[in-house]
Amino acid sequence: MTDQPTPVAPLGTTDAPTVEAGPRIYVACLAAYNSGILHGRWIRATTPDEIKAEVSAMLAESPVPQAEEWAIHDYEGFEGVSLPECASFETVCDLAVFLSEHGSLGAKLHRHFGGRLEEARAAFEDYAGQYKTAADFAEEVIRETGTEVPASLQYYIDWQALARDMALNGEILVFQTGFDEVHIFWSR
Repeated sequence: MTDQPTPVAPLGTTDAPTVEAGPRIYVACLAAYNSGILHGRWIRATTPDEIKAEVSAMLAESPVPQAEEWAIHDYEGFEGVSLPECASFETVCDLAVFLSEHGSLGAKLHRHFGGRLEEARAAFEDYAGQYKTAADFAEEVIRETGTEVPASLQYYIDWQALARDMALNGEILVFQTGFDEVHIFWSR
């Protein structure tokens, strides 16, 4: 029987981050922070009511009496999306659900729409699909219209240029999420 090393929490935290924990935020007590004391808690982004309860409990345990103010000082599992330190718990939870559903593609859409979650959500109503390249999408669109491209002209069509022009003209949005993986959305 061999001894297994005990996992150690990262320096400055009381609990080790776990992949299965999902998106979570570190909420700090501002009264303690302003007094030079680090006091806060990592909280899973589940529901606004659960986060509020966790924050209330954290503030009640504050080394500074009657602490009331908090701020989000760190976060993880949000696919690179930035959270302001004063984000509402509703916003945190809505974003966590959206990113859990759509992953890095959702994060790219969220950034594209300037952090406006409702616009990023609405974009999925116009989702055209996943393709190897944008050129594959352009070719499919032309072929689905029933337009027959004569065999003698097929080699002259630059599908990549057509896809680029569609994006530049604002007809489509193209997001690359991996090698040979793009997601296409029709523009509104």
